[in-house]
Amino acid sequence: MSTPTISRPHRREDEFTGERHVFVPHNVGLPPLRSYLSEVWRRREFAIELARTKLREQNFDTVFGQLWLVLNPLLMALVYFLLIDIVRAGGHRPPHFLAHLVAGIFVFHLVQNAMTVGVRSVTKGGRLILNSAFPRALLPLSAVITAFMRFLPTIVVYIPIHIASGLPVNQNTLWVIPILALILFMSTGLAMLVAATQVYFRDLSNFLPYMLRIWLYISPVLYFAANVPHGYTWLLKINPLAGLLTAWSDALFGLRPEPGSLALGLAWGLGIFLAAGLFFLSREREFAVRL
Repeated sequence: MSTPTISRPHRREDEFTGERHVFVPHNVGLPPLRSYLSEVWRRREFAIELARTKLREQNFDTVFGQLWLVLNPLLMALVYFLLIDIVRAGGHRPPHFLAHLVAGIFVFHLVQNAMTVGVRSVTKGGRLILNSAFPRALLPLSAVITAFMRFLPTIVVYIPIHIASGLPVNQNTLWVIPILALILFMSTGLAMLVAATQVYFRDLSNFLPYMLRIWLYISPVLYFAANVPHGYTWLLKINPLAGLLTAWSDALFGLRPEPGSLALGLAWGLGIFLAAGLFFLSREREFAVRL
């Protein structure tokens, strides 16, 4: 009579080294912010190199590549200038309108590039996310760095337009520095927002160009904020960029930006940055599962 075989429960540690692997449910929430931000700062060169790689893909390191980065928004501004001039039928043109239009198009293009590059920054970085441990916020941050590097050559193009328009350069012109910083903060928040949303709604990148075009039309770029009819001034209040674009134009015209425009821009800029940043950080642990 044979001895019955005693079965033992299968355990993972019996197969290899005795090491036990425990799998726990995934928790979505905010990481420790201080250590997270410290790690983002420590790896800032990683984001800069990602931006440089993206620019090299667009031939930014060639003469014609840099020329196209400038010509694209400049030609867009000239087309809108001619279109608006035709609509006016040769009527009264506001003074220095070309300088206002070109400067507004250039800075709006900065925000637009940050969002259009940032929207796919997480979904296109799927392999990097799955195989490397790093703060995922570096991906949309690299998109903003890319947009800023593409914005810098446009400053060189705007300077002769500013001089030819007879606009002054005084102490009020220095307001462009904090205003541009707020625009970059807002762009970073918007890039993180669309990057995280794209993980859940993959069609967002297809709708984004149309949304940005509508946003341009309701922004004080193709016109001065002071010329908006009274019945449509509410559009300026709900437009996150309206206050900053108005202050941007005032500073370039040598005027001190109105406190109301600065306050509105500050509230929108920092509000979007903080809200979108917290949303991105609260979801980033789930990205690997969704990708």
